[in-house]
Amino acid sequence: MGEHEEKHEESLMEKLAEKIHGHDSSSDSDNDKPSESSIKAKVFRLFGRERSVHHVFAADTFLWRNKKISAGVLGVATVIWVLFELLEYHLLTLVCHVLIFALVILFLWSNAYAFINKSPLCIPEVHIPKDPVIEFAEALRFETNLAFTVLRDIASGRDLKKFLYVIAGLWILSIVGSWCNFVTLFYIVFVLLHTVPVLYEKYEDKVDPFAEKAMHEIKKQCAVFNAKVLSKIPRGPSKEKNKD
Repeated sequence: MGEHEEKHEESLMEKLAEKIHGHDSSSDSDNDKPSESSIKAKVFRLFGRERSVHHVFAADTFLWRNKKISAGVLGVATVIWVLFELLEYHLLTLVCHVLIFALVILFLWSNAYAFINKSPLCIPEVHIPKDPVIEFAEALRFETNLAFTVLRDIASGRDLKKFLYVIAGLWILSIVGSWCNFVTLFYIVFVLLHTVPVLYEKYEDKVDPFAEKAMHEIKKQCAVFNAKVLSKIPRGPSKEKNKD
């Protein structure tokens, strides 16, 4: 009996060893196979993206997947811009006028409905859901903290190039802001979000090569600017030298 048990254990150990070796060899063969991503030639994509435009611009509204919703959102934004910019409505005045109009319509309709049907009109209750508000607050908090972290990193003086880029960007934004007020600027950005992504998705094969040339030229000019200007700006001693 003892010899039989020993032979049975040895056969089990041999089977386990064969399975392990077979798994190792199959995994090695899988690792030896070149991946599809390495076989495919890398194509330049704007913003360095590797996914489709639909994944980059996650909202279907901006890509007009549902034309009715996209047109409705753009139409509401246009109406708001017309009211505040062309008709020079104020926010409090507009809210009060909308509430007055809604209450008058509902009041008259409730009385007419009760007079015709001999029963009161059932006005549905409106509640703001909790989860979307919490998700929006969390996303806003995360983006705000990220912006503070980036500003702190720029203000620390570690990257002069990034500091100059941010200053130049803010200066250009201030000039654009002097041309129009906040409502018009917000509306322009909103319209661009509804036009640029869908146009880029349609003509990305033509835009990407042009963008690649433009990025190459910008990097070339930045390298020249760095060599002629930034490299000649005196900098303080590094932290390691101060510690020594």
